[in-house]
Amino acid sequence: MPSVVGLLEQRELAARRRVDELREEADRIQAELAVAEQEWNEWVIARSRVGEVLAPDGAIVDPDASEGLPAPGGQPVRPGPTAAAKPKSVVPMWHAGLAWSALSVDYQRVLQALADRKRLGQGPLTCREMAACFGLDPVPGKVEALRSKAKRLTARGWLVESSPGRFTLAKGVTGQGGGS
Repeated sequence: MPSVVGLLEQRELAARRRVDELREEADRIQAELAVAEQEWNEWVIARSRVGEVLAPDGAIVDPDASEGLPAPGGQPVRPGPTAAAKPKSVVPMWHAGLAWSALSVDYQRVLQALADRKRLGQGPLTCREMAACFGLDPVPGKVEALRSKAKRLTARGWLVESSPGRFTLAKGVTGQGGGS
């Protein structure tokens, strides 16, 4: 008759092996996701650049509006100053004068939390701390969702990752106006 401790050790070993396998698979998928997001971002940039080239001089074309084409009547689409971007919309590259309203509300919340930290003279913010600021439980799913948003904002020039996992506003990104 096998011992109870021996049976528990066997099951623990099997569970640990399963966890290790799943971690390896998750790492592989994370790496694949990073490559796919990079490729997607490159296509978004390419479409944006073509839209800029094809737009009349000085016109601002909304990249989410009918593939960057002018609105009916031939006038380019100009986003209103108070119109917030739709959820799930593409995060635009930051440039001086770009308003936070170009971002969805979730991204604006991240920027506001970091702006408040900067205003109070506090340092970078981790995603776990951000989750706490937003009243979210600091569980892995919520923290990883915030990390994804922060990484996307970093890739598009809105944030800086001063050290791994610690985020601050990028130089020039201030207040609700973006570049003012």
